[in-house]
Amino acid sequence: MTIATATDHDQIVRIAELYIGGFNDCDIEQFREAFDEDAWMYSIHADGAFHKTFLADVFERWTTPPASHIVGRVLSVTQAGDAASILLGYDNMTAPERSWVDILSLLRIDGAWKIVNKIATHASRGGWAAAPPS
Repeated sequence: MTIATATDHDQIVRIAELYIGGFNDCDIEQFREAFDEDAWMYSIHADGAFHKTFLADVFERWTTPPASHIVGRVLSVTQAGDAASILLGYDNMTAPERSWVDILSLLRIDGAWKIVNKIATHASRGGWAAAPPS
């Protein structure tokens, strides 16, 4: 088996950093840069409930102070031409019970990487543990 490095690895990871930065900086513009305007989130919460969310509808709530201290751990990046995915540990150090595992789907649209879909499962659903505080 051959494992290749994602050609646009740094550009793709930068988008995940914008996503995390939006929370940490209470900055809606970082979300708008990271996500396609029509992006959706599909998630399984701690109680097992499924939720479907139009992301542009939650950006304002996500950026309302006080900011959370979110640590994003990029666990893997996969790229196939103009499509990519990121497996991300989303560790909420302010409220560890609100930690998640995210899979971000990205497309290169008009030359810019954008998150077009986010799926998430609550960290408690798969034995996932947040990173210890630094």
